[in-house]
Amino acid sequence: MVVVHRAHGFRFVIYTLDHEPAHVHITGAGQAKINLLGSGGEPELISSVGISRADLRRLVAEVIDHRDEFLREWERIHGKRD
Repeated sequence: MVVVHRAHGFRFVIYTLDHEPAHVHITGAGQAKINLLGSGGEPELISSVGISRADLRRLVAEVIDHRDEFLREWERIHGKRD
């Protein structure tokens, strides 16, 4: 598990033994999983449990702002995408 970012009391994590598509897990007061390259190439929410809508909006915005950094880290851990 690699913590790639921290914001709003949450940790943004990429697991070393994880699967495609490239995504981050967010943990803190609840959990979420966000695909870094969703429809149209934009991040999209896969799932969330126990996170308020307001926090979820902030967290998705954080992923959008740091997406390229997270993708570089995903590739460093898992190798380049095809």
